[in-house]
Amino acid sequence: MFKNPPQITDVFFDLDHTLWDFEKNSALAFQKVFTTHNIDVNLLEFIEVYEGVNQQYWKLYREEKVTKQQLRRGRLTDVFKVFGKQFSLDDIDAMAESYIDFLPENNFLFDGTFELLDYLRPKYKLHIITNGFEEVQTRKLHNSNIASFFNTVTNSERVGVKKPNPKIFHHALNIANALPEKSVMVGDNLEADILGAEAVGFKTIHFTQPEAMTSQNAFRVSSLLEIKNLL
Repeated sequence: MFKNPPQITDVFFDLDHTLWDFEKNSALAFQKVFTTHNIDVNLLEFIEVYEGVNQQYWKLYREEKVTKQQLRRGRLTDVFKVFGKQFSLDDIDAMAESYIDFLPENNFLFDGTFELLDYLRPKYKLHIITNGFEEVQTRKLHNSNIASFFNTVTNSERVGVKKPNPKIFHHALNIANALPEKSVMVGDNLEADILGAEAVGFKTIHFTQPEAMTSQNAFRVSSLLEIKNLL
């Protein structure tokens, strides 16, 4: 339990991998991409490789080492190479565009999302801070029926920097009219969500597996409903 929990006024959430079940929804999107573009690769094997490659590219993207276009192209090109497949840039771009179009069509949330948000909304102002692409994140929030829970949504594309850059957290606090010492950040990524928020003065809740590395200052939860015991 946080010390003096009545002092907390605002709770900020990451979206992908925290509320929105990215792996499940991504797999369903790729199933449709493979059908649409007649991809002759085992889907389950592709997804297994893709998840690791995608994480690597998002880390590079957070660190401003690749552009949005390089991320979209590179993660697909690199995974197809593993399976001995090579496609033209036009084909890669078409697949990447299809994936982005299909991704928000399925909107599975992690267990307990609605129950947790229903519990928190009367007590705190709720917000989103996301590094995801703005046009996709907006559709995810609305299609999954959780947009109405949040007072503000801060997107890295609009701010011009990505978590863990302190500027995005300061921007989120500013539009929320919130103070960091009265705010909690909930996220799955240690570097981007937890350490980034702590550097600005947030309290933090790390949604991750029990064996995963975390911050000594963060509360670790492995299910969203555990957060009800903290706030």
